[in-house]
Amino acid sequence: MNNEDKNVELPENYAELKKAAGRSADWRARLEAVEELGKYPHRQVIDILKRLAESDPVYTVQAAAYRKLEAFGEAVAAPSKDKPELFKGVSKILLRIKKSLPREHTYEEFKEKLKKMRIDVYDAYEGDKGADFDKWLESKWSSVK
Repeated sequence: MNNEDKNVELPENYAELKKAAGRSADWRARLEAVEELGKYPHRQVIDILKRLAESDPVYTVQAAAYRKLEAFGEAVAAPSKDKPELFKGVSKILLRIKKSLPREHTYEEFKEKLKKMRIDVYDAYEGDKGADFDKWLESKWSSVK
């Protein structure tokens, strides 16, 4: 970061953007926050973007934060799209939800219960899988015993 960047002011809605960047149950809000924060090469913004680039569960958010940091001239490692599991023990989480439903429940009931009980898991995988989310979740639902 060069000296002229240090004089950049934070956006007026910085507190709101910082909060949005930390919303674990809304990858779209985090992505929007990255896009907006990415206009301000301020140290506090860079810290938020680094955290998201390194540890956000959704690759789309990681990649956007990485691109903004790169544009600021920050040396950061590119995020990897290949992650074994976004949440440790996701199979156990899904099993618990499946067992909490009546034996003859539908996939849609399972999906709704997951969304209500673990919006963080639902949201992260929805963001990560994109158009393949339902296909992925339905296969998990079918295979969880």
